[in-house]
Amino acid sequence: MAATTHTVSNQVPPLVGYDVFAADRALTEAVERHLAPELLGTARVELGELGRAAGSAQVQRWGAQANENPPRLRTHDRYGHRIDEVEFHPSWHRLLGHAVSAGLTDAWGRPGGHVRRTAGFLVWTQAEGGHGCPLSMTHAAVPALRTDPALAAEWEPRLTSTVYERELLPAAQKTGALFGMGMTEKQGGTDVRANTTRAEPLAADGEYLLTGHKWFCSAPMSDGFLVLAQAPGGLTCFLLPRVLPDGTRNMFAIQRLKDKLGNRSNASGEVEFDGTWARRVGDEGRGVRTIIEMVAATRLDCVTGSAALMRQAVAQAVHHCAYRSAFGGVLIEKPLMRNVLADLALESEAATVLALRLAAAYDAGTETEQAFLRIAVPTAKYWVTKRCTPMVAEALECLGGNGYVEESGMPRLLREAPLNSIWEGSGNVQALDVLRALQREPQALNAFLQEVGRARGADHRLDRAIKDMLTELADLNGIEARARRLAERMALVLQGSLLVRWAPPEVADAFCASRLGGEWGTAFGTLPHTLDLVSVVERARPVAH
Repeated sequence: MAATTHTVSNQVPPLVGYDVFAADRALTEAVERHLAPELLGTARVELGELGRAAGSAQVQRWGAQANENPPRLRTHDRYGHRIDEVEFHPSWHRLLGHAVSAGLTDAWGRPGGHVRRTAGFLVWTQAEGGHGCPLSMTHAAVPALRTDPALAAEWEPRLTSTVYERELLPAAQKTGALFGMGMTEKQGGTDVRANTTRAEPLAADGEYLLTGHKWFCSAPMSDGFLVLAQAPGGLTCFLLPRVLPDGTRNMFAIQRLKDKLGNRSNASGEVEFDGTWARRVGDEGRGVRTIIEMVAATRLDCVTGSAALMRQAVAQAVHHCAYRSAFGGVLIEKPLMRNVLADLALESEAATVLALRLAAAYDAGTETEQAFLRIAVPTAKYWVTKRCTPMVAEALECLGGNGYVEESGMPRLLREAPLNSIWEGSGNVQALDVLRALQREPQALNAFLQEVGRARGADHRLDRAIKDMLTELADLNGIEARARRLAERMALVLQGSLLVRWAPPEVADAFCASRLGGEWGTAFGTLPHTLDLVSVVERARPVAH
């Protein structure tokens, strides 16, 4: 074939060799806003190093390789001994090792730890989302373990370590360890109180043998797991180590790995317990209460993970349109494409600002901020994760047929997008959790209203939305059937209040006009044409720094 037919033109250069952190203005501003001045210098260095790595060709290649070579289950060794090991591609270990060394399992023991870790998680998981699961589980296990000071003293230094050790060894021989979680069962799913796994107490205080199954076990290659089982006193939380103190393997039979829609690089397993040794965490009968802090922390990571997917999708879409020409001009300059990009950018920035605000509340740790988190976390988890899939799909469409091809990376983002809405409680669970907080914890609603009230008077559309939200909160008729609608309104009001206070005027104006003022269609790209969409798009452009 003649070489002249293969001249390449009007193709977009890859988005590579840039600082993922520095190129994200919404994120960098949030970090500056929420961190104490004395922490900013160190945090900028940490996040800059992470951002440059995430944007490098090498790390992007690791992400692709980890997804192209999913984990494999090895139930037995060559001699027939049961080993139940999960094998990963070397790129998976490189990604996970880099993340651990960057402190992405450690937020609880350092100043500004949650803001720094959340920002890092948002940056790093843009390179590859699947390995965020063990990072999240390990980080989130800490508050649950702290209900038992002895267990916390033993395990917390390993979980917050910056040393990645992949070998399965007795915990006492490891500097760093990873944790997984097992709650759901075949017959119960989200209804964990229907669990049938049994826990029989041994003579030694706090030690039990477990018998049962877990339909979904997160990160089954981990060193330890927090699981729920029925003890004599009711549903109880347990710490289950993979390797016993004497070096023998605990009974932890991985029956299969789940064949998932996305999240291909990460292992999710179905496991069986048969006389499996475990230690009680917290009191018998208080399993849900013990593990709920772990669930809350992982829900924040679901919000952050969705914000990361959104940001990467927007970055790819804006980058593509800044280079690709069609119909006589560059796509980014076309009014209708600009409208689409601006709409996507608004969704992304609102998610980022909300995720960092929740992280800052964790760092503050005051009674008011804890009450705010009680209602804001399920509200954010419901809405941000729910918006991720349509938003990523629209960003993919900005690349046209190129975006539908695996090499673009966009299909991987789209397959990953529904995940965070399902894990740690799907949409209905989150919406009902918002209702539960409203009905049982009036201090949570007070803290939420106090937060959104800080922006009252700044935008008439936000003020009207707050008033409408209060009217809806006062109406108890059919409240359960309206739970999703209510959670959506609360999330939009909260996002609007944060953007009015902290985002540039053009961003806040466009968000309030569309999401709160009703000047919006039912698809992305339907913003009022009179808004300053050029500035909104330019702000979202991932320009190298």
